[in-house]
Amino acid sequence: MKRTISKILGGKIISPWWIFAIDMLLVNSSLLMAFFLRLNVHLSEFSMWDFLKSTVLVSATYAFSFLFFQAYRGVVRHTDLDELRNMFTASSVALLFLLVANSLVKSDWFLFGSTPRLVLIIHYLLLIFLSFGFRMVVKEAYNYFTCKKGFINTVIVGTDDLAIITMEAIKNNKENEYNVLAFVNEKSGLKHVKLLSLPVICWQEVISGKGRFSKIEVVILAENNIGVDRKQQIADTCLKQNWKFKVMPTATNWLNGISNNMQIRDVKIEDLLGREEIRLSQKRLMDGLTGKNILVTGAAGSIGSEIVRQLIRFPVQKLILLDQAESGLYDLQQELLLTHYDAPFEIELCDVVNRQRLRKVFESREINIVFNAAAYKHVPMLEGAPYEGISVNIGGTKNLADLSTEFGVEKFIMVSTDKAVNPTNVMGATKRVCEMYVQSLALAKGHKTSFITTRFGNVLGSNGSVVPLFKKQIKQGGPLTVTHREITRYFMTIPEACQLLLEAAFMGKGGEIFVFDMGQPIKIDELARRMIKLAGLQLGEDIHIRYTGLRPGEKLYEELLASAENCLPTYHDKIMIGKVRSCDFLIVRNMVSDLLETLNFISDKMLIVKLKELVPEFESNQLVPVIKQID
Repeated sequence: MKRTISKILGGKIISPWWIFAIDMLLVNSSLLMAFFLRLNVHLSEFSMWDFLKSTVLVSATYAFSFLFFQAYRGVVRHTDLDELRNMFTASSVALLFLLVANSLVKSDWFLFGSTPRLVLIIHYLLLIFLSFGFRMVVKEAYNYFTCKKGFINTVIVGTDDLAIITMEAIKNNKENEYNVLAFVNEKSGLKHVKLLSLPVICWQEVISGKGRFSKIEVVILAENNIGVDRKQQIADTCLKQNWKFKVMPTATNWLNGISNNMQIRDVKIEDLLGREEIRLSQKRLMDGLTGKNILVTGAAGSIGSEIVRQLIRFPVQKLILLDQAESGLYDLQQELLLTHYDAPFEIELCDVVNRQRLRKVFESREINIVFNAAAYKHVPMLEGAPYEGISVNIGGTKNLADLSTEFGVEKFIMVSTDKAVNPTNVMGATKRVCEMYVQSLALAKGHKTSFITTRFGNVLGSNGSVVPLFKKQIKQGGPLTVTHREITRYFMTIPEACQLLLEAAFMGKGGEIFVFDMGQPIKIDELARRMIKLAGLQLGEDIHIRYTGLRPGEKLYEELLASAENCLPTYHDKIMIGKVRSCDFLIVRNMVSDLLETLNFISDKMLIVKLKELVPEFESNQLVPVIKQID
């Protein structure tokens, strides 16, 4: 029986004209009832002629109003507040017209004056009750007979619009697996309150595990304005209690395209390591970017592609996306054609090491701003390939910086790293040389380009970083590889890093090295353990962690500033100016030029020695045997 009803209710949506016909049937039925109620159900006083005249007038009026307001167009099984409001408006307008007409026409001229005002009012109230009731009964019957009853005991954290949307999504899902027990809200004054027929409780009641809350399996976070710290606390509690922790994308993120859908999903480690929302100076960015031709190098990389996604929201004149990675650049092009098909962007397949090819890029268009995110970044890889690290990181940056001054670029923003501070590896040393070259060039005379350097730590989810690696290892069943139990790193989400980069780009006047507030460092070992728990696995039983030892050039702890450096505050609490030693441009230029000219003529070991000459604080294990050999 239930299956038959479910098939009927869940079948093809019927024509809206059938709904119109049902509404008109309710109009006439309620009019008949209104006459009987007006006459106190004395049939002897009932006049069929008066009733027929009233039926014609009332039916015509309500029919016209329903057609005008399209009150019959909604799908009844999915009736919402807007459709009920539309029905109410159409009925109210019809009643108002009939009351005014009856007042103006005193006699029984034509059809007017034949219906008592009290009958019209009673009819209106009955019609509202019947039409609303019809829609709600069909909706509830549809939900009852077609929606699957959830079997996973669940609580929803939140009581705002997002929580209501979440609950409605669960109710309307035919494959629903959640049995929602309550909404959770820690605000005072909400005791003994119900929302959507469910109790609103505090977090302590959930943790207590009393009564029906003793068998909670899933916690769904559905609150727009919840701090990251509080989110982490809830996650820790869920992991401790062995509850699955899921989130609903915020309405803001969904509407802005940050989230692809409004589906409940498992919480990701990025949700817990992200920080409070960054507020950008939109006017400052709008003024700085509007109508500009902007070159983004390394556009196919993690940082470069996110810079592009941030910039494309502004009314720029043209975005030039440059990279030597063909596949990555193609993927970015296809993404932008899909999400911003009318955006003004161009693709340049080009290697920043090729100075002549770069020159053609600058000659073919008037570039106003350069974001340089082109670099080799993997520490262990560059330890064995210093030639490539120096050629791309230093040579590429020098080419771009020199051409920017030659062609009158207004701003040049370089992406640097915390590994440039007291470097212990080739990658960090090359980025420190880039900082020195760009900063000293900023202080040199004879050009109008403003050079800005931004320095931050690891970004979550970037290609080859630890989080994607751990995800892959968990998917493969482990083990997760951690180099050292005590190793720590600063982390920042890619969008957050790029937002701060844009803010700093138009904050600086030239020559500054901006350092971002990276928050507290995180132990990689703890990160691995948390990701294992979030995956629903037990460490030591389902999966293991293997400690592999520090890799060549790897530090236990990263620094954002050297010990001799100080920070100056800015108007943005997450951005500071690092006070670093200034360098003479002529000296730096000559040393860098000498390094690049000798690339093809000296060994990798001697290249590291030359890096040490440029960056005295550079300490590398590879230097020890070389120095002994020289001695």
